[in-house]
Amino acid sequence: MGKGLLFFCCAGCILVLTVVNLSVGPIIGGGRRGYGTLNCKRYKDLLDDAKDAPGDNDDYIKYHQEYDYNTCTRIKGLHDMEFTAFIFDAVIGFVCGLIGLLHLFDLKKDFVSNTGLIGLVCGIVGFVLTFVYVIFNGLVYTTVYYTGYYKRDGDYAFAEKDGNDFKCFYFDDVNNPNSIYPKYSDLGKKQYNYKFDWDKDINDDCKASDNMITSCTSAEKPTALQGLRTNPRYSNCDYLYVNDDQIEDGIENKDTSDRFLTALILSLIVCLANIGLALFGFLLFRNPSDF
Repeated sequence: MGKGLLFFCCAGCILVLTVVNLSVGPIIGGGRRGYGTLNCKRYKDLLDDAKDAPGDNDDYIKYHQEYDYNTCTRIKGLHDMEFTAFIFDAVIGFVCGLIGLLHLFDLKKDFVSNTGLIGLVCGIVGFVLTFVYVIFNGLVYTTVYYTGYYKRDGDYAFAEKDGNDFKCFYFDDVNNPNSIYPKYSDLGKKQYNYKFDWDKDINDDCKASDNMITSCTSAEKPTALQGLRTNPRYSNCDYLYVNDDQIEDGIENKDTSDRFLTALILSLIVCLANIGLALFGFLLFRNPSDF
């Protein structure tokens, strides 16, 4: 296979996958464009004020002001890079693909050297922009908590019996109020999406209130769950479950998770295609006759 055809294939791959990304991306395709107006400077000021305050409060700052600032910068960065990288990739994929196609039909062959240079520069820039997008996507997908739902296991439980008490599954640190929530990477799991018979085998008496769930931020066995099995209502409960208003009626959560993951995987392939575009562009720039 000639270098010219490989150059065209790389450009075509970039264009096709970027068009798909424009449809499925969590920001553009998911309609979350308001993220671009987040005021991260405010969170930075709050973080600086907290660090300047007297006392040993590093752990508190880590899970509050620092988390809020990092989350803001990552979400806003994801927003900005999704528009920048996707639009740039679509343009270079179309331009380089069109020029490469013309050369394959023996048109403008005297322009091959310039085409190679264009491909080299565009491939390098496209790789950098797309790779930065991949980083932001991965960071938001794996580190940002989604506070719309409480975290639960595959059976919708968040705590299990431990003697007369109940022990929380997801307690992390007394300063971390977000550990009881799922991350974006968790939202694709069945327990966060529609299931008709989710409560078929769950005793209604074992469904917990919001206050009981949020108490899991204070300790692994918080006061609200201590001695709870001595209460007749919970005496036969091996687990505590989220309540009915926490059960999703649709698959919107899976759609959100899938958008992140799909855009991440496709963008990694686009990164490789940009490397190929730059490589074959460089080879064509050096030896135009190899097209």
